[in-house]
Amino acid sequence: MAFLLGCEKVRVEFPTKTVFDGISLGVEEGDRIGIVGRNGDGKSTLLNLLAGQLEPDDGRVLKNGAVRVGVLGQADALSDDDTVERAVVGDLPEYQWAGDARVRDIIAGLASDIPWDARVGTLSGGQRRRVDLARLLIGDWDVLALDEPTNHLDVRAITWLAGHLKARWKQGAGALLVVTHDRWFLDEVCTRMWEVHDRVVDPFEGGFSAYIMQRVERDRLAALAEQKRQNDLRRELAWLSRGARARATKPKFHVALAQELIADVPPLRDELELKRMAMARLGKQVVDLEHVTVRFDHADGSSRTVLDDMDWIIGPGDRYGIVGENGAGKTTLLRVIQGLQKPTSGLVKIGKTVRFAVLSQHLDDLARFGDDRVRQVVGRYSRRTMLDGKEMTPGQLLEKLGFTRADLNEPVCDLSGGQKRRLALMLILLDEPNVLVLDEPGNDLDTDMLASVEDLLDGWPGTLLLVTHDRYLMERVTDHQFALLDGRIRHLPGGVDEYLRLTEARDSTRPGGGAGATQSLKQSSQGCGTRLVDGTRPSASSGATEAGSRDADNGGGERLSGGEIRTLRKLMQSNERKTETLNGKIEDVRAQMAAADPSDFTALGDFQAQINDLQAQVDALEEEWLEAAEKLGE
Repeated sequence: MAFLLGCEKVRVEFPTKTVFDGISLGVEEGDRIGIVGRNGDGKSTLLNLLAGQLEPDDGRVLKNGAVRVGVLGQADALSDDDTVERAVVGDLPEYQWAGDARVRDIIAGLASDIPWDARVGTLSGGQRRRVDLARLLIGDWDVLALDEPTNHLDVRAITWLAGHLKARWKQGAGALLVVTHDRWFLDEVCTRMWEVHDRVVDPFEGGFSAYIMQRVERDRLAALAEQKRQNDLRRELAWLSRGARARATKPKFHVALAQELIADVPPLRDELELKRMAMARLGKQVVDLEHVTVRFDHADGSSRTVLDDMDWIIGPGDRYGIVGENGAGKTTLLRVIQGLQKPTSGLVKIGKTVRFAVLSQHLDDLARFGDDRVRQVVGRYSRRTMLDGKEMTPGQLLEKLGFTRADLNEPVCDLSGGQKRRLALMLILLDEPNVLVLDEPGNDLDTDMLASVEDLLDGWPGTLLLVTHDRYLMERVTDHQFALLDGRIRHLPGGVDEYLRLTEARDSTRPGGGAGATQSLKQSSQGCGTRLVDGTRPSASSGATEAGSRDADNGGGERLSGGEIRTLRKLMQSNERKTETLNGKIEDVRAQMAAADPSDFTALGDFQAQINDLQAQVDALEEEWLEAAEKLGE
């Protein structure tokens, strides 16, 4: 692979901190690199450094002279006076860009719903982001450097973008550098990860999930090394105190497989206990929507129906995720649920004990604190709150959400976006609501902080409503997902993947539905599926929806013959038996490996090779089983 760009022994300093000290990195053709790390550790700085937009204080940035680098910053440089057409394609005549299938696909995937003659200054933040992204993607670049490209994009646009980036270059060509907190996107697009921390950059092979597993293993080995060091120190102290050498036994060496790393991890949350606690705080009724319709009338006499004869029951302890396109009415739905907006028709019943709390995208509630310092704001709260069955003080909550002692003296107005969002969430939890409404809570948070917020929410005993375009966060934090489609709420037993199938099926039946944005999305999103991690099945009440999903999975109603069904079921049963046998063999080899001489690395390597071979056979059988199950609609 040819070298494209990189840096050598680079040092970057800002007035108050050193961001990098002596880092050396290289980007080669075919690299698809995701950059992760805590807020403020230098992810965007690294991207700008490699893209040639920032000069290092020491060391040098290297670039193949012929390499063209396209950069998407967090803020755009679009002119408010330009039309959308000029912002995207510049001065190119229509016949030139319209005759290019690649350009048409990009415009359809990102900007098909934006008026071509609209002024950029009149667009919403999300529309400007998509216009800027389309402008960049139609260019011919060897390297794309994208800083938070999924910000303000809805799920469909994010899926389209992932598909486009995967198909943009031939295998082994081009390179991608992307900074994002969207973990699904990182898993879908990236084949390598760079973790930025403590003035260094650590490389990892694989996408986000592989990075997490490797980091867990790295931390485990570091803990073992520290434990060994402590044991050595204790033995040395014993020798000094007793005047004789202490005997030491050989430590057993065993590299844990991925399954062993998570084998003893308990479920993410105790759903039954959380529901029981929620019932005690809320009673039986939370919010019931009965035949709710919301219609907006315009001055020209036209009207738009946002919610159409909707029925929905939200109960104590329910954890619901709501997904839908921008403009579908999610914000309106949340306002109706809270009683802030009266429906045009229908009935909204809110339980007498319900106490709502909302974390909005704009964090307006923090403006009232002005120049007050974090410690002053937190000092006004003396109460403790219950999380995961434990009482937590405001100080403990702050620590759990990543605040340091130095952060306590920062004025609220000077906090970063991620710090403000974490502080707002903490204040909400201290107010002890029993219904929590989160509108894009993942904005401005790095992946580590997202994990901390998720852990915090896992122990929160109440009803949770989440609106987010981050599909990883959606399926991680909520127990059930729902789509707002054409004014109706629909359960999604298959999660976000099912939502994408439903929108594709809906749009294909509309006039012109086989072309344009829908078609390009359909083509580009193939292979972008995500399987639910815990494999939980929906309740009986969602049976009709599940049946519809099975029909879609079977190719829209394609029927199997009786003989084909029997053959597939036979294959599944056979594979289950074979898998069980192979798993038993794997356990036997692991037992032999654990009992082997830890200094015999040849034997340990042979045992590991046997385990890898057996595991590969298990994976193949499971893949075959899944394919058969999908054909049967199970």
